[in-house]
Amino acid sequence: MMEPNDDIDHGSPLLFGRVLDGEGGGRAIDWEEAQVWQPAAPGEVMWIHLDRTRSGLREWLETTLEIPEPTAELLTSDQNRPRAFRDGKTLVATLRGINFNPGAEPEDMISMQLWSDGRRLVTLRRHPLQTPREIVAQIDRRMGPPDAGATITLLAELMITRMSQSIVDMNEVIDQLEEDDPERHAEAMLRRISIIRRNCLALKRHMAPQHEALEHISRDAPAWFEHHDRREIAESIARLRRYLDDIDISKESALVLQDEIRARTLASSEHATYMLTVVAGIFLPLSFLTGLLGINVGGMPGMDDPRAFWMVVALCLLVLSLLIVTFRRLRWL
Repeated sequence: MMEPNDDIDHGSPLLFGRVLDGEGGGRAIDWEEAQVWQPAAPGEVMWIHLDRTRSGLREWLETTLEIPEPTAELLTSDQNRPRAFRDGKTLVATLRGINFNPGAEPEDMISMQLWSDGRRLVTLRRHPLQTPREIVAQIDRRMGPPDAGATITLLAELMITRMSQSIVDMNEVIDQLEEDDPERHAEAMLRRISIIRRNCLALKRHMAPQHEALEHISRDAPAWFEHHDRREIAESIARLRRYLDDIDISKESALVLQDEIRARTLASSEHATYMLTVVAGIFLPLSFLTGLLGINVGGMPGMDDPRAFWMVVALCLLVLSLLIVTFRRLRWL
């Protein structure tokens, strides 16, 4: 689902804005007020969520918020590898979340850049992201975060929590595949396992840097990022570490299942080949015998004897019986 659109001015980059009152609530703010906003009461924090693809946004960040040019370029660029750093009294970060938009795959990730000086929080995205929508809904119910640090912490927490659903879905697919019959659906099962392994690799590749980014926030955030915010970030880091371990387990489970299916398929194929070889070994002497007796040359015994056909049949049955007994003794059958 997309962010709330009740505050959107289609001529501005603002997707929504709220002025937090420090008690879990907040009021909506439009783009004009956001550009000149100043705290009217102690504890007020302005949070604006922007579409970073709008033209002129980078210049506005540099002039109005006095953000250095390299930082403004990072906030509006497509460099979406998770990272975080402290720039004086401000915190700058790029975080990633699972893409739950229609038609997206689990390994598709959406990046969100953020900048905050403690009094103002700016988040920027290119594609719709569900997490900011959830938080602004909590603020409108007066159950949201009270300040910038708590908002950043909640953004990171919700982004990480959404990973669990993708991991659970992959594990359910693996459990279902373990109960399926690989001899009947081997190709389809191997195809689904390959998809799961690719998803695991993509999630691990995208989310491992986020672990480092959150550690930077916990360790190097400015003083306005309070102790309880650092504690919450530490909890999110631990949860993300568990999810990364779960991804490794899912990947290993998929690999084991894939190897098992391939081994069973190969064993079935080898058994079929073996049986064909045994059958060929049984009938090869019979083919030689019938071929020898079937040549149309003079002097062949039994050509004028009407009992010769049944004698050949009896001889073939005798040879077949001897071959079967011999193969059984050799444990080929």
